[in-house]
Amino acid sequence: MPDPTMPDPMRFAEDWIGAWNRRDVEAVLTHYADDVVHSSPLAAQVVTVSRGTVRGKQALRDYWNRALDLNTDLHFTLVDVYAGVDTIVINYRNQRDALINEVLTFRNGIVTFGQVAHRLA
Repeated sequence: MPDPTMPDPMRFAEDWIGAWNRRDVEAVLTHYADDVVHSSPLAAQVVTVSRGTVRGKQALRDYWNRALDLNTDLHFTLVDVYAGVDTIVINYRNQRDALINEVLTFRNGIVTFGQVAHRLA
């Protein structure tokens, strides 16, 4: 039986992409737990001490705001959305036409774990 707290995958992805394209970190963060764990190759570059894994909503806020400062032309284009039992995968292209998957695991309707994977060249 599906988890009734899971958001609608397509609506979630569209809202998520829209918030990023508005550069609205706070709107994105409304979907994340206070104890979220987020792993990303970009985090390893922007917050080198993280080694690619950011823990907690405040640390995620700090990382994303810093990343936005470094990517003034940020723009995401939704490619596809995939749904699992407690997971939504958002497949999108960024402003550099790089293909990216954001794998988001949910608990009680909010993201508790995020994993970003970039397509290899």
